[in-house]
Amino acid sequence: MSAPTTPGAALPASVPSTPATATAAPVTAVAAAAAPIRARRGGLLDWRVRFAILSVVWGFSFLLIKVGTEAYAPFQVALGRVLFGALALLTVLLVRREPLPRGLRTWGHLSVAALLLNTAPFSLFAYAELSIPSSLAGICNATSPLWGMALSLVALSEDRPTRRRFAGLGLGFLGVLTVLGAWQGFSGVDAKGTAFALLASLCYPIGWIYVRRTLAGTPGSPVALTGGQLMISTLQLALVSALFTSAPSSFPLWPTLAVIALGALGTGMALQMQYGLVTEVGPTTAQMVTYFIPVIATTAGVLVLGEQLHWNTPVGAAIVLAGAALTQTRPGARKPA
Repeated sequence: MSAPTTPGAALPASVPSTPATATAAPVTAVAAAAAPIRARRGGLLDWRVRFAILSVVWGFSFLLIKVGTEAYAPFQVALGRVLFGALALLTVLLVRREPLPRGLRTWGHLSVAALLLNTAPFSLFAYAELSIPSSLAGICNATSPLWGMALSLVALSEDRPTRRRFAGLGLGFLGVLTVLGAWQGFSGVDAKGTAFALLASLCYPIGWIYVRRTLAGTPGSPVALTGGQLMISTLQLALVSALFTSAPSSFPLWPTLAVIALGALGTGMALQMQYGLVTEVGPTTAQMVTYFIPVIATTAGVLVLGEQLHWNTPVGAAIVLAGAALTQTRPGARKPA
């Protein structure tokens, strides 16, 4: 943030007023951390158009993972994702002439952030999609705010529990059970793949909380910090891939293009686009992209990959998103500042 992005790491110059756990997209928390709105005008495209493009790019990420795993091992798909994402962000830094982060302490924390927010969740989602539909993986990704709310009550003292947020947590859990068809004994659902996808979504809020505690106020732009993080994740996954997988014997066209797009577009370009949205419209509006991702992921899986869709999947996804939205409400947030 994939995922992740975001669904990514919160590497803030200042901590946002909204909880960092609000985002479920791949590698996205770093953008949420760039909370101060420094400029109201964006790029050449209206922010609503860029918001729609970002939703589509991240929604299609799960389809791209599925296509990539047709030819490459899950660790290799994750490696390609962070490699091409890092190259995209490093290109931006080169054009802007911005330096990478400095200091052993910063790079040490970035190493942990890379593991929690890129290496682990990207690998887990790739392994999950060996046995579950891409649409289900996208819906599991939407549970990240639910995990984040539960963890923030323990780890972040400023995130106080409320009846509404507890209701959101319970509603989200009910939505997960609906998606999985609990009344049918979870028949037809691969338990291992689903567990991997849910564990991947859990990695994001754990990483956000770690980053929020260790890297708040770290000098450097979000692009530089995330670029450094993706570089470290590339090294981590290169080592893991060398140890546990064999080099691919061929490079089929569509899986290869899927992995390249997953990294360059879904991780590199999408992050850059979200930074602009956060700067222009603020983190709360920018993070709403989270709630469109499972809808697009499900639509793409059905229309492009021919995945089966039963009534409980969209109904359960809607319940999950409603619960996730409730968990992000904060006391006193009714009136705008």
